[in-house]
Amino acid sequence: MNENKAIILLVDDEVDILEFISYNLEKEGYKVYTATNGVDAIKVAEKQQPNLIILDVMMPEMDGIAACEEMRKNPLLKNTVIAFLTARGEDYSQIAGFEAGADDYITKPIRPKVLVSRVKALLKRTGSGTHEEPSEEELNTVVIGNLIIDKERYLIKVDNNEMILPRKEFELLSLLVSKPGKVFTREEIYSSVWGENVVVGDRTIDVHIRKLREKIGNDHIKTLKGIGYKFVE
Repeated sequence: MNENKAIILLVDDEVDILEFISYNLEKEGYKVYTATNGVDAIKVAEKQQPNLIILDVMMPEMDGIAACEEMRKNPLLKNTVIAFLTARGEDYSQIAGFEAGADDYITKPIRPKVLVSRVKALLKRTGSGTHEEPSEEELNTVVIGNLIIDKERYLIKVDNNEMILPRKEFELLSLLVSKPGKVFTREEIYSSVWGENVVVGDRTIDVHIRKLREKIGNDHIKTLKGIGYKFVE
């Protein structure tokens, strides 16, 4: 077993699903923790600081959407990828999940090989499934007008008001501000932020752009209809 394999937290109120997913991931050498509701999931996540959390949406005590929102407020989990388990056709759950700060979703039912493949793709976003120290580039602070971006803490300041962004929102904003004025096509954004081999819904970028505008204002991110987006100072 590779000791550098990632830590994964599975959260679902159906024990058979937890056992099925745990079995298939542990066979790959991953360290797997489980929880059956959102309240316990938050406690386990804070203690173990997993690389990946796979959350069911409908659960007792606290559902997955609320749990995700709470996790995204915790600086200890800033590098954790969060994916929701959703039933086929649950577009509302997928959109709500992205708005809560999720990075992706996994549609169930899912075959074991497909599950493992999706998990590996998700873990690539954290650095091949291992905890890594941030590079010098990631430690840089970017200042543009009234906006300050702290790459080490996934934190931004807008007019001195601090807020921690969900991982994908932060990566999307970082991409846009890397070249102010440049128009990034939707294809470039998908490739840079989500990866070429990751399948996400058509509205994924739109949801993330809307959430960013709510936080940094409407003036910085401009839409070029049918093309993409650009950042203006």
